[in-house]
Amino acid sequence: MSFLSRLREDLTTARTHDPAARGDLEIILNYSGLHAIWVHRLTHRLWQTEGLRTVARSLSQVTRWLTGVEIHPGATIGRRFFIDHGMGIVIGETTEIGDDVMLYHGVTLGGRSLEKVKRHPTLGHRVTVGAGAKILGPITIGEDSAVGANAVVVHDAPASSIVTGIPAEARPRTPEKKKPLVDPVTYIDPAMWI
Repeated sequence: MSFLSRLREDLTTARTHDPAARGDLEIILNYSGLHAIWVHRLTHRLWQTEGLRTVARSLSQVTRWLTGVEIHPGATIGRRFFIDHGMGIVIGETTEIGDDVMLYHGVTLGGRSLEKVKRHPTLGHRVTVGAGAKILGPITIGEDSAVGANAVVVHDAPASSIVTGIPAEARPRTPEKKKPLVDPVTYIDPAMWI
């Protein structure tokens, strides 16, 4: 995918996920989560190049200082990834993130082990993670799942789950049912009050 095609895709993703986005120039200049993702693409390539890991790690730390988003250069991130209000995001070295994933501020994708193994989470495609959530260890959050704000997740969650609580528990994600604005059984017409 060309640089310009990827940039267009990033801008479209930002507009899709943030109703406050007013235009491409505003997104390019002001979206720190997007800035962190752009630099991560460079640092990830450097990380995979023999002898450039220190450069990659140093550049990722400068980006952390500038954006408030810490993404380890070893993390693998899919397409159309979006970070909304990026401050406080931490993404560990062995994290794997699928396509169309969205994180809100304060999310940690962290480890629970000091061993040099896969120690960070894997997020499937189309996962949304709420503000302040902590997903810890080499666990998998299945595709089309949502993790609630401030959840602490330490166990796998199957696809199409809602994951909430401390410690978090997964339950099936059901399609949203539209409720009528007014319950026709208990509604009393205000005109009848007169």
